[in-house]
Formats: sequence, structure tokens, C-alpha cells
Amino acid sequence: MFADWPILSLTIWLPIIGGFLVLASGDKAAGATRWTALAIAVLTFIVSLPLYSSFDPSTAQMQFVERLPWIPLFHIEYYLGVDGISMPLIILTTFITVFVIIAGWEVIQYKPSHYMAAFLIMEGVMVGVFSALDAMLFYVFWEAMLIPMFLIIGVWGGPNRVYATIKFFLYTFFGSVFMLVALIYMYFQSGSFDILGFHGLKLGLSEQILIFIAFLMAFAVKVPMWPVHTWLPDAHVEAPTGGSVILAAIMLKIGGYGFLRFSLPITPDASSSLDWLIITMSLVAVVYIGFVALVQQDMKKLIAYSSIAHMGFVTLGFFIAFMILANPDATSGAVLGIEGGMVQMVSHGFISAAMFLCVGVLYDRLHSREISDYGGVIHTMPIFGGFMVFFAMANAGLPGTSGFVGEFMVILASFRADFWFAVLAATTLIIGAAYTLWMVKRVVFGKVGNEGVAALQDINNREFLVLGSLALAVLILGVWPAPLVEVMDVSIEHLLKHIAVSKL
Repeated sequence: MFADWPILSLTIWLPIIGGFLVLASGDKAAGATRWTALAIAVLTFIVSLPLYSSFDPSTAQMQFVERLPWIPLFHIEYYLGVDGISMPLIILTTFITVFVIIAGWEVIQYKPSHYMAAFLIMEGVMVGVFSALDAMLFYVFWEAMLIPMFLIIGVWGGPNRVYATIKFFLYTFFGSVFMLVALIYMYFQSGSFDILGFHGLKLGLSEQILIFIAFLMAFAVKVPMWPVHTWLPDAHVEAPTGGSVILAAIMLKIGGYGFLRFSLPITPDASSSLDWLIITMSLVAVVYIGFVALVQQDMKKLIAYSSIAHMGFVTLGFFIAFMILANPDATSGAVLGIEGGMVQMVSHGFISAAMFLCVGVLYDRLHSREISDYGGVIHTMPIFGGFMVFFAMANAGLPGTSGFVGEFMVILASFRADFWFAVLAATTLIIGAAYTLWMVKRVVFGKVGNEGVAALQDINNREFLVLGSLALAVLILGVWPAPLVEVMDVSIEHLLKHIAVSKL
């Protein structure tokens, strides 16, 4: 029914145009501005739902394709489409943005129209990244993401926001320059910027390695992978709650998506030759960064380092596939690894968003993120305490929550590649439980820490709606991941068949 509708264009441009309308409305009628922003976010989510309901999971072909000439002189097109890899990430983006708007409802008093507009515009741009099938269109959306996030941290951030925004911008922009050079090189080789055309481009090993490294510079920073991860904790600490939510839940996933859309299919031989490098970086993130999280005193920093460790599972799942593919009978293990990485991305989107929102609830009341300033929150905020414990358990990988599913799939796949990879990956279940539950013990349980905690009020209906919706998503994905896995299955199998064939 919806296959011929321009759903992707609507999902991209509705929040962008709506964002500029909200911006133009100004702050004089702040209440109306907030309701308008929420209406646009909810409408965008509703518009995006046919991407799932009308999606055909039996084919790996791009669906909901829109293709128009844009800059004919350079063969650049307005070319959109989704498959089982990109579609779940678009739904995640539109879903999370609704709660970001609600979360900033009362908290943001300074220029609320600008704040809401920035998130709406960024939503459209991020959907554009996930749906672009023209490399130059992808690059435009990729770079455009930096602008609203730069403003969100720089205007509504903490005391060191200028340092954090400049560091965030320089890291991400620096990596993107190398990606642009690689895209232009492939344009001259193929005659177009068609990403699917790049997939079939014949490239020598030296060319592949250089292109792979160029992509790695961009995607590793965005994930972020160790050792180019240091911008993330600074950005999270200084960002307002909504900024931290979008940063962790969506923007980090764009790096993982880049590996699947660009690095693996365009440079399969280089990806296979350098898989040891990515696996090493991923395992260092899983183990070492987990220990770094264990010693943090700031709740936001702890969750930021936790995000880096959990995203290490994503890249591990993607690249152990090459070691598994060395055994022709173990293809199912490679599918399991990549699907596990994808499930982990979606799950982490829910859990990290919820964790940062929980910190935001406390910060809005006591204006402190220091763990030592809390204690005994469960006595004055029992409903909130229940939510925070639940999300902490999900973050630690408790069976029955979405946090367990992706990690378990990647660990199972790791056994097919190397026993010690699986052992090192599994340590995150111990380290993750250690730093998450250690934080919860000190913040939620025990005696009431101070007079400020004793005077706390439990969450209101607005906060309950946000946390309750995310808790439901975490629970449903943890108990019943099949609806997500089934839409990805054929696309990932097609990707593996493609990367299993050498271009040399």
C-alpha cells in the first residue's frame, strides 16, 4: 500500500521543515512552541511506521526507493532507499526523538524554540544518513548532523561546553575529510556516487586498504572506538540530557551503520585482512573501557564509558564474521555475529537513552551528577528507583532484557571465531554488572545521603511516560527479538554472500 509513497522524503523533510517553523515561532508562546514540536515529532514517528509495516523481509533489495537527479553534471542524485539494516535504525531515530522533546518540556527555559528546532532538524538529517544511497547525499547529511549537535552542546551545555563542542567537532570533522577523499576517488573509478554501484567496484588490495583506512577514520570516531573515544565522555558530561540521549542512542549507531554500508561491501578483502585490528580495538573497548567506567564518580561519565564498551560489541560482531567465513560451513555463525551487532545497536539505543534520562531526572532536582551526592533515593523516589534499577540491570545484560540478546548473540558467534575472543567478550557481563550495580547501590539504595535527597519528589506523569515507554521497549525486545531479527535476516545474509567473494 505504501510502497509507492515518498515515505523516506516525508520522514526526512517533515522534521526539518517543522524544525524551522518551530524556530520561526519564537519563544513568546513557549507552551505552543513545545506542543508544536511534540506534534511534529509524533507525526514523524507515525509517518515512519509504514517503513516497518509495509517492509518485505523476504528480499534484500532496497525498498521505498526514491531517485531523482540532483546535480547531473557530477552524476549526483537524490537517491533514497532502505533495507533490513537501515530501516530499524530509522524507526529507532523517530521513536527516541519523541521522548527527547518530552524530556526537555519543563527543563529547558532558555530559548526553548531553538532547542526543540535543533532536535527536529537533527532527526531529519539522521534519517537522511540512514536512507541515502548516493554517497554525496550521504556525506551532506553526515556533515549536517554536526551543526545542530554542536549548537545543542554549545548553547545548553555545562560550564566546559565550549571545550567539549570544539573537541567533538574537530574529532568528527577530521575523520570525515578522509571519507570524502575516498568517496571522490571511487567516483572517478565508477563514474557516479551510487553507493550500491561502489559495492560492485573492482578494487586492488592496496586501493581497498587505503579506502578502508579512510572509512575507519570516520566511522571509528563516530562509534567511537578505542583509542579515538576521548571526545565522547566530555561531550556527554557537558551536553544537556536530550543531547546525551541523541548522542548515545542514535549518533553512535551511524558509525556502526557506516561499516555495514561502506567498509564491508566496498572493501571486503581489506576488511578481511585488517579484521584483527578492528577485533583488537573492539576487545580493548569491551574490557579496558569497562574498567575505566568502574572508577568514574560522575554518573554521566560512567554511562558514557559504558556506551563505548557496549559499542565495542557491535564492531566485534561485525568483524569476527570474516574469521568465521574462513570456514565455509560456519556461515550461520557470521550471520549471528552481524545480527547480534545490529540487535546490540538497537538495544543500546533504548537502554542508553533511558540511563541518561534517569540521570537527567536526578540532575533536574539536585543539580548534581556526582554519585557521592546521592544515596537512598529509593526511599523518597520509589517509582523512579524501580525504573533506574531495571535499566541498570538491562545495561548489565540481564536475561529477559534487550541488553542480553545482542551481547549473547555476539558471544556465541565469537566462539565460532576464537575461544579467547568469546572469553574476553564475556568479561563485559562481569565488568558491566560491576560498574552499573556499584553506581545503583550508591545512588538508589542505602541510607538517605543528604537533606536534598530527603526532599526529593518522585517522577511526575511526563517522566513516567518517557521511562515507562522505554522500559516497555527494552522488555519487549529482550523477550521477543524475532520481529527485529526477521527484518534484518535476508539483508545480512545477502551482505555476507557479497563480502565472501574476493574482488581481487
